Amino acid sequence: MDTIAVVFEQPERLALTRLTLSEPCADDVVVDICWSGISTGTERLLWTGRMPNFPGMGYPLVPGYESVGRIREAGANSGSKVGDLVFVPGARCFGDVRGLFGGSAQTVVIPGAKALVVDAALGADATLLALAATAHHALVAPHSRLPDLIVGHGVLGRLLARMTIALGGAAPTVWETNADRASGALGYPVLAPEADPRRDYQTICDVSGDARLLDTLIGRLAMGGEIVLAGFYSERLEFAFPPAFMREARIRVAAQWQPQDLLASKQLAESGALSLAGLITHRQPVLSADSAYRTAFGDSACLKMILDWSRKQ
Repeated sequence: MDTIAVVFEQPERLALTRLTLSEPCADDVVVDICWSGISTGTERLLWTGRMPNFPGMGYPLVPGYESVGRIREAGANSGSKVGDLVFVPGARCFGDVRGLFGGSAQTVVIPGAKALVVDAALGADATLLALAATAHHALVAPHSRLPDLIVGHGVLGRLLARMTIALGGAAPTVWETNADRASGALGYPVLAPEADPRRDYQTICDVSGDARLLDTLIGRLAMGGEIVLAGFYSERLEFAFPPAFMREARIRVAAQWQPQDLLASKQLAESGALSLAGLITHRQPVLSADSAYRTAFGDSACLKMILDWSRKQ
């Protein structure tokens, strides 16, 4: 069995390549992908070649960890059912071609335990569940407060704001410096930093990815406040010690989401408490993958790009 997959052959060089798939076992399912999202965080770093060295890192590789598809085959021990719509958080079924993260392919083979059944009513919006899980993981750490300031109004910033409200928190303030991204808020204010006089934020959640912002954010904290680094930073982070000392500031790094975060996000989305609507702004057929990736990474008006594997052109 084989598949067409997006392959990063080297930084900024992409190809649609036919790859041989691993033989499925009794624990596995075979999933035909309907849609796969393009991440402007980790996948952008893979695309540009700036991704720090991680296990499994290297080229060629199949990217993607935001895929949704239908189960075509279900092994006897997979616990899955043919025809179910499932969220696929990635795959490692491409032989010598690395699967980091492996979801951007027409067909994948994954353990049934990793295929999360989703409500068909979510449709392509279900590709956003990985980002929603990232937001959930950043918000619910032990002894943490829900944020009253979120920095960045891209897809993850919007999900953080929406989820803060869905979890019972007060509407946070969101900072955004790009006027193209200031609109689209659902029940919370979006401000330019210079238009915000507050300097008493208890919890600031940063998803800007800007390693130079720490001094600015520390200056906006209340005594004992916390900064949550929920983005991904390819550059070294540093800050001046005295202002942090005077505020007794805490800095927390939010790592990768866990299965319980994905399940909680799915439940919030399926119940209607968390809206995923309006976040996917661009769609391209898979044959336009090269231009889709370039648009996703280069057009500030593109909040979220997905590849449609059902469309040939």
